[in-house]
This record gives sequence, C-alpha cells and structure tokens, in this order.
Amino acid sequence: MTATTQAILPRIVATGIAADTHNQGVLREQVKALYAMNITSVLADISLALILGITFYVRLDNTLALVWLGMHGTQILGNAIQDIPYYKDPQASNRHEYWGTVKSRSLLVHSISWALAPMLFLPPDNFPMAMFMMLIVLGLCSGGVPAVALQKRSLLSFCVPMIIGLGIALVWRGGEMYWVLAACSGLYLAATLHFAFTQHKLLTDALIMRFDKEALAEKLREQVNIAQRANIEKNRFFAAASHDLRQPLHAIALFGAVLNKELSGRPEHAHTIQLMHAVDALSVSLNSMLDVSQLDAGVIKPEIKTVPLSPLLEILNQMFSVRANEKGLQLRVRTSPLWIRTDMQLLQRLLANLIENALKYTTQGGVIVRAYTRGPQLYIDVRDTGIGIAVENRDSIFDEFYQIGNSGRDRAKGLGIGLALVRRIALLLGYSVQVHSRVGRGSRFRVILPYSLQPGKAAQPVPPQPIHLSALLPLPQRVLIIDDEADIRLAMIELLRLHGVAAVVVGDEAGANIAMQHAAESHQPFAALLCDYRLQDGVDGLAVAQRLRQTFSPALPLLIITGETSPEKLQRLYDLDIPVLFKPTAAPDLLQALADLIKR
Repeated sequence: MTATTQAILPRIVATGIAADTHNQGVLREQVKALYAMNITSVLADISLALILGITFYVRLDNTLALVWLGMHGTQILGNAIQDIPYYKDPQASNRHEYWGTVKSRSLLVHSISWALAPMLFLPPDNFPMAMFMMLIVLGLCSGGVPAVALQKRSLLSFCVPMIIGLGIALVWRGGEMYWVLAACSGLYLAATLHFAFTQHKLLTDALIMRFDKEALAEKLREQVNIAQRANIEKNRFFAAASHDLRQPLHAIALFGAVLNKELSGRPEHAHTIQLMHAVDALSVSLNSMLDVSQLDAGVIKPEIKTVPLSPLLEILNQMFSVRANEKGLQLRVRTSPLWIRTDMQLLQRLLANLIENALKYTTQGGVIVRAYTRGPQLYIDVRDTGIGIAVENRDSIFDEFYQIGNSGRDRAKGLGIGLALVRRIALLLGYSVQVHSRVGRGSRFRVILPYSLQPGKAAQPVPPQPIHLSALLPLPQRVLIIDDEADIRLAMIELLRLHGVAAVVVGDEAGANIAMQHAAESHQPFAALLCDYRLQDGVDGLAVAQRLRQTFSPALPLLIITGETSPEKLQRLYDLDIPVLFKPTAAPDLLQALADLIKR
C-alpha cells in the first residue's frame, strides 16, 4: 500500500462511516414519521371507506359494497394490531429497517384493499357514481402522499396498487368515457409519483441537513469542551506555577529585608539594594497575574463616585514623566475640567496600563493623553508614535501573555498582561476600548465612558506613598506563624525579631495546637495568628486557623499569607472578610498588615 493510499484510506473510511450513519439516521426518522401518522391516517381512511361503501349500498343497493367495507375494516384492524408491537418495542429506534419493512407491507395490503373496491362494485353504466368512486380513491391517494413520502418504498406501496386497480376496473367496464377516466388516472399516478419523489428528496435532504447540523453542533460542543478543559488546565497550571514561584520568592524577599536592615551603613548594603530591586521586579510581574485572577474571581467591586478628571490626569503625569524622560520621549497629559462617574482607582489602573504600554513600544516621539466629550460620552485617548499594531494582531493584544515583537520573552518588556488587565477593568466598569493603529506610525487607544455634567463631591485619587517603618508601630509583641516552608519560617523569625516581634513558627496544625496550648498554660497568649492558605499535602490553612481560633481564642486576629491565585479560593477569602497578603510580601507591607491587624 502506497503512502498516498494510506493517507487517503482513513478519510474514505471516515466519510463512508459518516454517510452510513446519516443513512441509518434518515431511515430511522422516516420510519418514526410513518408510525407517528397512524392515528390520523386510520381515522381519515375509515371515514372515506364508510362514505364510499354506504353510498354505493344506499344508492345502488349493491351488497358487494358492504362486503368490501367489512373486508376493509378487517384489514385496518389487522394493520393496527400489527403496529402495536412497534410501540412496545424498546429497541424500535435500532430496528428501523425491520419496522420499515413491516410498515411497507401493511401499506401494500391496505392499497390492494382499496384497489378491490372498483373491481367489486364499480357500476358499468353509471358515470356519476364512477366519477364519485374515482374522486374518493384519488382523494385518498392525494391525502396520503404527504404522510408516506418520507420513505420511497412505502410511497410506491401506498399509491400504485389502488390507482392501477382503479384504472383496470375502468378499462374493464368498457366505454370511451371510462377509458378517458382510466387514462386520467394513469396521468394522475405519474404526476403524483413525480411530485412525491421530489418531496421525498426534499424531505430526505432536510433530514440529512439536520443530521449534518447535529453532527456539527456535537463537534462544536466537543471543541468547546476541549477548549474549556484546556482553559481550566491552563488556569490550574498557572495557579500552581504562580504558587510555587511565590513561595521561594517570598523567602528571598524576607531574607533580603533582613540583610538590608542588618547591612545598613556598610559597603555591602549596595548589593542588598540591587537584590531587592530584582525581587521587586519579579514581584510586580507575579502581582500582575494576581490582578488578573482577582478580576476573574469577581472579588474586585467598583465604587462608583462623581469625581473630577483633572487630579487623576495629573497623577498619571507624575507617575510616568520620569520614565518618559529616561527614554528621551515627550509625555503630554492634558488636564481637563470634566467630571465623571467612575471608580477612580480602577480607572487609574486602566489608564496607567495603557500609558505604560505606549511608552514601552515607543522609541522616539512621545505619548499624548487627552480627554474630551462627544455627545453624552467622554473619550480618553492615549496616543503614541510607537511601532504600531498590524491588523492581524489587534484581536490578540488583549490576551494574556501576548506581546508583539517579544518572541524571546525579554523580561524588560514585561509579561504581556497589561492590556489583558485593561480589557478586564473596562468590562468591569462597563466601558469600551477602541484601538486604531498604523504600523510604523503609532497607535491610539480610546476609552469611552459616560461623564457627569454636574460636579459632585470629589473623591481625590491618592498617589502611592512610601511606607516608613516608624509609622507601622505599634506591632504585636508575640505572634504564631503557620507555614509549611522551612525557609519562610526562618525568614519570618529573623525579620520580625529585628522589629521587636517574638514569633513562634510551626509547619502544621499539630504543631500549632501544641504552641497554642503552651501559650495558654504559660499565660503568654499570642497577639496575632499568621497562616499560609495552602499547607503541606493540600491541607486547608484557613480551616486550620478557624479551628485554632474556635478552640483557643475566637477573638485572635488572623492574617492569611498566601501564594494562591485561584479565583475560587480568592473569592472565599474575600467573602469571609479576612485580611490577606499575597506572596511575595515586602517587609514594609507585612509590618503594616500586622499593625493594621492589631488595630482591627
């Protein structure tokens, strides 16, 4: 067998299997439709038979009409009894070929029964009664064609015998007018079969199209399920990877803070500063992924207020003017007297990401930020003279980890999460973001939002302020820390010791129970409990902390420190209103959280 044959054969086999599956499905639906029309067909048939038999008996006193009526009624009853097993057959849908044959045969017997009527009592010299019988038979045929047109053999079994029987009886009775009627019956049969076959083809094609659509829908469902599973696996992978990266980085950050304090004033202090810069850079990247998880989890709730736009634009100018100067770029942020209804912090993050992205991809020229109204809407444009975005990339730039021209994953260009955050924040606030770009000429990102004509009480945005350790006091004197990482436990002890906090560290619930029991017996209670969310072997740290508080001290302040970024787990923490720090945690943030915990 040649390679070409080997390549083509599976497709031929697959096509054959698909075609066979369609044929079986079509046949199954045809048989189902035939049996579904049983009751209506039988009632119509009985009515016509009674009209025909009684009319001929009353008008012509022909007892053969009553004999035929009795025979025909027996035949209808026999067909009905024959159909009962179909409705009781639990495998009827799988035995469609058998039941289709049964139905076809019963229709043939039924049609022959009607063919006997003109042969038995068609009058030779009564043209009006002959016309009446012809009208009944042809009317029955016309009325029954739509019900049997789905299956070709049933169509032939139903139509042909009764019309041929009528034609033979007309010819047999003799007379030119009867021959004309017989010829008309033949033409009627030919026309009826032609239109019936056309209808059969249309119905069959409709069924095939339906099965094609169902097969396509099933494949689409499979692809959606595959995509959903892949997305779940991706989220699970990134959550696990993020957690596993945050754990050692958290220890590095804490040890770095210890070294930074101990080496202060010594020549080696410069190295610790560089170390902390590297740790901070990596922390920023990991926290960007955390922002995505928090937005996906729905734990960030916007606080909409009427605020002036000018202070926000001034803060953005302060945030990025130094970076623009370092790159030799011009940053123009035009202030505006407009007022808007928005969540100031979220809008600030959205615009900050757009400006940072513009500066990142601009090497000469600059970036302009301006706000203006158009009708009932406010436009905020961030325009740059950067590299631009090709048309084929515009649908992808808002995806996570997508970066143009960074196939080597240069860390200096970030992770490619900034615009993903823009999309999520805009969706949360109900804004739209438009992109217009020309390759080599630059890009314009436009945020469209409603604005307020009437100024209200301003909620001024607050620029980030450096944290001074002197402002963090008072700190708790004695804390219990539960973390399954030995390096983190050691780093926490050293860091807190330098700031006058005695820390008892344990790795699991058993050790925590012993520590709490000893603290109670020695009358040296803990002022706070710090616990990792995910302990060794997947133990739920939050549940451990809650059990400890319930057993020893319900009012004991609790702080969760975690590397988790799973949206479901984050939602659980926020629902319980428990203070959370995310690893890696900078020393000032940890100390501030401890001070706030005591205040709570």
